[in-house]
Amino acid sequence: MATASNRKADPVVTEIVRNGVIAVTEEMKTNLMRTAYNTIIYEALDFTTGLFTAKGETISIGIGLPMFIRGMAETVKSKIRHFGYDKMEPGDIYITNDSYTTGSHLNHVTLTMPIFHEGVLAAFSCCMAHWIDIGGVLGGVTTDIYSEGLQIPFLKLHKAGVVNQDLVDFIRMNVRIPTRALGDLRAQVTAVKTGERRFLQLLERYGREPVLDAIAAIMDHSETSARARTLTIPDGVYIGESFMDDDGISIGKRIPIRVKITVEGEEMTVDLTDVSNQVQGFYNSGITTGHACAQVAYKCLTSPTDYPINDGSFRSLKTIVPPGKVVSAVRPAPMRWWMTFPMTIVDTVFKAVSKAIPDRVIAGHHADLLAAGFHGFNPQTKEFYFGNFGPLGGGWGAKRGEDGVSATVCINDGDTHNSACEMAEVKTPCVVETLRLLPDSGGAGRHRGGLGVERIVRARAPFVFSSQIERAHCKPWGLEGGREAAGNSIALRVDGKWKEDFPNAKMVMANLKPGDAYSVRSGGGGGYGPAWERPADTVAEDVRQGYVSAEEAEKLYGVVVDTKSFTVDAAATAKRRAALAKEGAQGVG
Repeated sequence: MATASNRKADPVVTEIVRNGVIAVTEEMKTNLMRTAYNTIIYEALDFTTGLFTAKGETISIGIGLPMFIRGMAETVKSKIRHFGYDKMEPGDIYITNDSYTTGSHLNHVTLTMPIFHEGVLAAFSCCMAHWIDIGGVLGGVTTDIYSEGLQIPFLKLHKAGVVNQDLVDFIRMNVRIPTRALGDLRAQVTAVKTGERRFLQLLERYGREPVLDAIAAIMDHSETSARARTLTIPDGVYIGESFMDDDGISIGKRIPIRVKITVEGEEMTVDLTDVSNQVQGFYNSGITTGHACAQVAYKCLTSPTDYPINDGSFRSLKTIVPPGKVVSAVRPAPMRWWMTFPMTIVDTVFKAVSKAIPDRVIAGHHADLLAAGFHGFNPQTKEFYFGNFGPLGGGWGAKRGEDGVSATVCINDGDTHNSACEMAEVKTPCVVETLRLLPDSGGAGRHRGGLGVERIVRARAPFVFSSQIERAHCKPWGLEGGREAAGNSIALRVDGKWKEDFPNAKMVMANLKPGDAYSVRSGGGGGYGPAWERPADTVAEDVRQGYVSAEEAEKLYGVVVDTKSFTVDAAATAKRRAALAKEGAQGVG
């Protein structure tokens, strides 16, 4: 096994630097949150900060969205190629939101700052954050990148410490709420300057070469750990398949997802050649996201607790992502809802290797942000607003040895939060009528899938509601005989009557008046193992807690529970479970 570095690093300094770079990226996160203007940053935490080597390799990232792990590194490398080392100066800050570089939508604005130590370029500080508005059309399904908002090429926001005011003014003229956009921009500047200042303090205290040697050693250690863990996966070729509901344009036309995983010794190849071609609707993402899908899945399988997250963890991973796929789209493919398909690809990678390493994967999860939004004019402030609650959270799949977690944000969004209802109620004209776990939404199994969530929001003033939610029909699958979970769904209440019979969970521009409401329901997680093997007392407790109804307990788990005392009818349960086991042996159910 060849490592990237033959340097000899001091082991004590290496451990100090390991924790030091984590602390730097965490402080970058904290300062961004404290100074940002939009709740999607300081409440939902839709951002990522990071430190990178002078070549653009990831040193440490403060996880917000795992899918940024590749996009940020590639953005740094692209800026290096664009500006060239000879054109970089201390005090520079570079900006872009190019979707085909970052892999995501135009709302993700990335700032990068070179870190010079005694005149030598030592590293880069970087921050990618979600702006609530970047211009473009409101609502609807876009069909090209040009309708999605302002595109910022590789530019210098600061040149040798001097602000490019012309660029700032240009941005101000092209967004709907400029005070908030520019407030978030300044917050990002604060974050990258924090990274520069704190990393320079590390270099001053321990010396530039010892710190860089320590970083190389950390990456080598991460590589060694990942390779050793990969060796525990049986060699072979593993195929996983799933699908997405549609692209928002051709309603009901499924989008195929097919992955091929090859394990050979200490290396793994994730091949996305057979994933769907890019689509007409705005569910595409750039090629860096295709690579990130493989990296996120690989990290989960091989070194989930190895920190800091750095490029050494992925030296034993090969990814095949041809251009023109739904996760490697080329211009002018629309990208506004870029985040939806990648998380199902990660899910499908787990599904592919589930037979080989059943103790290290989960059943399918709800795999969507469930971030329905609304907009209008606030009657109190007379200002235009965007309303959202951030990711709703839903059910995660069960594992071989434990139940899935409930009401948890999807894998694409890592550290992002499902925001407090009161925050949206204070800032926008809405009231949250209901926020609850959904009974029977988790897939039945020996270990039950996590539960989904329902949020019902009532309008206090006219607003326009939109949702672009996926996985209504591709429901989270179970493993080893576990059952699938409920899918994601939406409903509207207009003039007191609920409408639920939509072809999918997408809703384009529904006008709601005061008293009308919308409901968003996240799916659950798939179950693991036959449901009739779940301990009867555990099923009874599920019924008592309201996680499973008495009807489903009898129908799927074979447990007959008294709904007053929550005791198990042992005789009736034994009879019902014998019937379920017989049906299972015959492939029924």
